[in-house]
Amino acid sequence: MQLGVKDIAGMLAVSEKTIYRWIKQKKLPAYRVNDQYRFNRAEILEWATASRINVSPDLACEPQSADVPLPRLDEALEMGGIHYRVNGNTPSDVLGAVVQLMHLPDEVDKSFLLQVLIAREALGSTGIGDGIAIPHLRNPIVLHIQRPMISLCFLENPIDFRALDGKPVNVLFTLISPTVRAHLHLLSKLSFALRDPQFKSVIIQEGSRDEIMSASRRIEDSLLLPSQDHSP
Repeated sequence: MQLGVKDIAGMLAVSEKTIYRWIKQKKLPAYRVNDQYRFNRAEILEWATASRINVSPDLACEPQSADVPLPRLDEALEMGGIHYRVNGNTPSDVLGAVVQLMHLPDEVDKSFLLQVLIAREALGSTGIGDGIAIPHLRNPIVLHIQRPMISLCFLENPIDFRALDGKPVNVLFTLISPTVRAHLHLLSKLSFALRDPQFKSVIIQEGSRDEIMSASRRIEDSLLLPSQDHSP
């Protein structure tokens, strides 16, 4: 947690005074370390996404190895799969169904993964509004996966995920990644994508797999994060 008030103010495009006000109102997740506030990248990105606050792509940037490319949104969706009419009457039921549908290696302990997803949900809803939730693991765990994935599931029946806007959820983007860097990158990309009217329209209307993959490729091709630009 090396991010300070000035860093977060720049990344959220607000004044430092606003950051202090949000902390005082207990809206913004912050930690007091040696009389100074420090912030966790993943927590701030989750909070900004749920609060529908635009963020700088820098929030997703972490030190990286030049030989390890960042994941593309469309590739992560391809890995995780797109599923329709997923059943369940509670968040736990739905998450259980999602875990079973995910394209995971045989050695992955699916029951353990489900427990961690449910525990994460108990810490605070991953519902971001407009019927969409992004269940994920805040910190990567050993799951024997080599590449990050996003499983997109359309629910048969809307479920109460305690979203900020009070609306039931019928769309889940479940994010699993092997590293913090990939987690932050994909969460940031997904946040940007869901603010794109065309992409969001395809999702809300439960578009076909081809339509969704085409929309995600368009987003990926049009949005080149600074962390991906290795040109001299």
